[in-house]
Amino acid sequence: MLSVSNLSVQFGKRILFDEVNTKFTIGNCYGIIGANGSGKSTFLKIISGQIDPTSGQVNLDHGKRMSVLSQDHYAFDEYQVLDTVMIGNKKLFEVKKEMDAIYAKEDFSEEDGIKVGELGVEFEEMGGWNAESNAANMLSSLGIKEDMHYTLMNELDGKAKVRVLLAQALFGNPDVLIMDEPTNDLDFETIAWLENFLANYDNTVIVVSHDRHFLDAVCTHISDIDFSKINHFSGNYTFWYESSQLAARQRAQQNKKAEDKKKELEEFIRRFSANVAKSKQATSRKKMIEKLDVDQIKPSSRRYPAIIFEREREAGDQILNVEHLSKTNDGEVLFNDIHFNLNKGDKVALISKNSRAVTALYEILNNNDKADSGKFQWGVTTNQSYLPLDNADFFKDASLNLVDWLRQYAKTEEEREEVYLRGFLGKMIFSGEEALKQCNVLSGGEKVRCMLSRMMMMRANVLMLDEPTNHLDLESIQAFNNSLSNFKGTVLFTTHDHEFAHTVANRVIEITPKGVIDRYSTFDEYLESAKIKELRNKMYS
Repeated sequence: MLSVSNLSVQFGKRILFDEVNTKFTIGNCYGIIGANGSGKSTFLKIISGQIDPTSGQVNLDHGKRMSVLSQDHYAFDEYQVLDTVMIGNKKLFEVKKEMDAIYAKEDFSEEDGIKVGELGVEFEEMGGWNAESNAANMLSSLGIKEDMHYTLMNELDGKAKVRVLLAQALFGNPDVLIMDEPTNDLDFETIAWLENFLANYDNTVIVVSHDRHFLDAVCTHISDIDFSKINHFSGNYTFWYESSQLAARQRAQQNKKAEDKKKELEEFIRRFSANVAKSKQATSRKKMIEKLDVDQIKPSSRRYPAIIFEREREAGDQILNVEHLSKTNDGEVLFNDIHFNLNKGDKVALISKNSRAVTALYEILNNNDKADSGKFQWGVTTNQSYLPLDNADFFKDASLNLVDWLRQYAKTEEEREEVYLRGFLGKMIFSGEEALKQCNVLSGGEKVRCMLSRMMMMRANVLMLDEPTNHLDLESIQAFNNSLSNFKGTVLFTTHDHEFAHTVANRVIEITPKGVIDRYSTFDEYLESAKIKELRNKMYS
């Protein structure tokens, strides 16, 4: 279907890919993973023809159509929504446009009649007569209501544009579908729709995503970029992660017999295969895993940060009491008359369809903003640590390197020592000279890792996290997730990472225009509950 031959990519002295040879076959979904900067997005741009490799070739079988999820949210601003979707099948749309132009002519000739007849045959062969209804159905499935189908794209908000561009990529059943971070800016319901769509998709899908739940739901293979090569592994992300970790532990146990290692890996494969869900895609994946040769399982070279949250002291039973809080911003009611109590050990997924509402609540709880009305009170035995959505204010001082930056948050003389500070930074993969980088030149992911070092130093017993996985790579997200699952204190967090929410939260609080929905349950149980779905519809209506 799609093959890559002797592909090399080099920027200056930096080699991203070196003589890569691989194939992507029909009926499979490939999740491209790799450390930040390994070339995931670059690889997608190369195979989709947006940029050229230094050397080598990309070959798509003759007659096959490739579709790419657009990253430019303004490229189609002058088009109607419905037309934007149909542009996803470029050839079909061009034929339609040519037919429309001929029909619009005032001096319609016999030649025009012959030409439009020929175009009509071609249009029909491509399923053109059903194109508008198919595009409309897809838009409706993605939450774009019918009264918006003939509006211009520039009249839509950012989130609606993302859904239209997703419909564009999926439209017309492309033979190869390429998507870079398709779940960005999508709500959980739309992501679930996309997961179901792709799990039953018969053609080839190649996707880059930091959403582990999404990768688990759709991928038949994980394509790992490591050492400038790409290697395919059967199974989803969780299988790849757990098997590579098992292989790494075995490698560390040098005295473990080879036969024992093989038996342990084979038992792992059997257990994982038995847990695969019974969907069409998952059943196929299960068969692949069962046939997997244990020699294919290799330890990963990935570096995982050591995120360990310790508490200076244990909190008492009273954590946080919120009473009748309300907040309006520029005339928009963010929340009204909300109330809840946090209890010791709660790990709360705080969610809302309005992301500004949850950020405003965090800012109020951290005394960075004031509510219009109501009050809140922290328990006297609590100490809080906060990871804000926007951390720019923490990194304005260009004179500070990372050691000096972290020293600002030290409480004791011991903590101010360079060796001590380098230890914290080293846990977050800032070792050697990297610990002396200036704090104003950091990437988004590096800034978040610095903020996590700061939080670890604070030893708080209550953590507040507003979209903590933003900018992080899969390795950091996985380590962060594991750390919060093991944390003995109280956590209040907001995330678009489904796996993060499901594996950490034991309670869900949703802020709606009509108050809060508050349930002790896992995140999946909350989303799947028929009663809660009915209640949510009422609260947002």
